Amino acid sequence: MYVGIDVGTSTVKAAAFTTTGDQLAVEARPVNLTLRDGAVEQDMTEVYAAVVAVLEELTARIPKEPIDLAGLTGQGDGVWLVDAQGRPIRPAASWMDGRAHELLDQWLADGTFETVFRRTGSAMFPGCPGPLLAWLDRYEPRSLDAATAAVYCKDMVFQRLTDGSRAVTDVSDASMPFLDPRARSYDNGVVELLGLAHRRRLLPAISDRIATAEATGEGLPPGTRITNGPYDLPACALGAGVTEPGDGLLIVGTCLASLVATTELDLTGEPAGLYISTDRPGQWLRAMPAMVGTAALDWVLTTTGVRHDQVDGLLAETPPGAHGVRVLPYFAPSGERAPFVEPRLRAELAGVSLESTPADLIRATCEGIGYAARHCLAAAGLTGTLAVCGGGTRSPAWMRLLADVLGRPLRVVEGEVGARGAVLAAAERHGIALDRAAWTRPTTVIEPDATRAASYTKGYEEHLARLEEARARTRK
Repeated sequence: MYVGIDVGTSTVKAAAFTTTGDQLAVEARPVNLTLRDGAVEQDMTEVYAAVVAVLEELTARIPKEPIDLAGLTGQGDGVWLVDAQGRPIRPAASWMDGRAHELLDQWLADGTFETVFRRTGSAMFPGCPGPLLAWLDRYEPRSLDAATAAVYCKDMVFQRLTDGSRAVTDVSDASMPFLDPRARSYDNGVVELLGLAHRRRLLPAISDRIATAEATGEGLPPGTRITNGPYDLPACALGAGVTEPGDGLLIVGTCLASLVATTELDLTGEPAGLYISTDRPGQWLRAMPAMVGTAALDWVLTTTGVRHDQVDGLLAETPPGAHGVRVLPYFAPSGERAPFVEPRLRAELAGVSLESTPADLIRATCEGIGYAARHCLAAAGLTGTLAVCGGGTRSPAWMRLLADVLGRPLRVVEGEVGARGAVLAAAERHGIALDRAAWTRPTTVIEPDATRAASYTKGYEEHLARLEEARARTRK
């Protein structure tokens, strides 16, 4: 039996799999986000306790199955300050945190932002480690003074589940924003450029392909082999079978992430997204992890008093185009980061009247998210097949809408795709041969409707025009 652990932004999950990739059981536990004046933080103690709890519940459900290997993944970016034992110095600053937008505005204006992208392939946004560390250095220097390392979510969990003697990360998490993607090591010139040379000691060691240890017995049986990384975006790509150049993955989760496998490193063009280094040198994922995602739809559902289980029915009540209601779905406090960076961009509703219904607003939101996905996938260079995973796949009607908006077939991969990818990565690092095709086969394939797809192509062009107008307003 293999166990995958996925420490998500809002939910912590652990899943058990057979050697052929069948999902035996899943345990999940929600974790909280604290939002206040642009700050988005998480209690690290709560997150770690949730990991231990789901692992204990999972192993209790299948006690007779020995665990051959455990793989760990989790949310990326943010800053998780820890001491020498991996315990928290302060609450974690989430990837959704917007406090560093003023620093990013400054770097956008003075060319620092573009310089970093040309060196690393990473387009910084307020919630990534560079701006957040610089903000903490300016406003909370004592927190940085007290910390041993500024790690990522899964790294904190790995250190606590194992002997806790050393903070390590992997090349995927290190990709934003300090990693030289060719050398696969930190670019100290970028660290200096962001004014963080005196904090260089906080960057965790990059353990390339060998971030593996034995569990101490908390959550997992003592001696269980556990591997750290990759983080959730590349883990989902592995779990969905996206490894061939040109093939892509759309993760419809809290973050709407578009990923395309590539062997080309192109640091020209508009700085946006990032290149995620993988365990295989010379292979990257061109990532456009947009801030827009299911969090946008959740806000609309809460505001309109609609339950998640009502979405499919409501999508059927209103036609494509939502009776003229249009949504630019940029609800995140930190604006947008892909396929462009606009820290001050905010959501907009248009075409709403007294005749508009909750169904119109919900469909328009789903369509707006779909247009954002199409924009990201085009920027990432999608030329091959497209897999889809994430919480949004639980809505068949939304998936049909997405296929129409994107104008291409969707390979829908359900279940715990990130946890599955974490296991596949762990197995490869240990030289364990697993049948990847069996582990990553799609649940279903959804074909687009030609007539609706043509209508949405026009809608997409209108979306891009409205977006450019909104971006121009943010710069005034």
